[in-house]
Amino acid sequence: MWTLYESILSLCSERGIRGGKMCVDLGLSKSLMTDLKSGRKKGITAETAQKIAEYFGVSVDRVLSGPDTEKAPSENGEGKVDEADLKAAFWGGEKDLSPEELDEMWEDVKEYARYKMEQRRRKNDKPSGAL
Repeated sequence: MWTLYESILSLCSERGIRGGKMCVDLGLSKSLMTDLKSGRKKGITAETAQKIAEYFGVSVDRVLSGPDTEKAPSENGEGKVDEADLKAAFWGGEKDLSPEELDEMWEDVKEYARYKMEQRRRKNDKPSGAL
């Protein structure tokens, strides 16, 4: 299983972009990659994951879990990422959070994803030339 650091680093490597440049381009702390690599930081916010995904033109799953998530699921479930994997990727397996706290935070992530999808739908539904 890929660490969050390895996953983001692989995206940078695939596109020939340094992690620091990605952070500057996205308005993130330049130390994000160093902090993830060293373990000073265990995860990223849903907003940061979304920014990185949009920057590279990939899914949030790809940002959080590595290139193996791009495989299409087969009949035997190959390439499928379950909710537990996503939670672990978001919070780096935080041991100081209770299962209830993780579930509550996960509901916040899903709500934000619904909000972003609705926002995108509304943007795409606007007639051209409309403000």
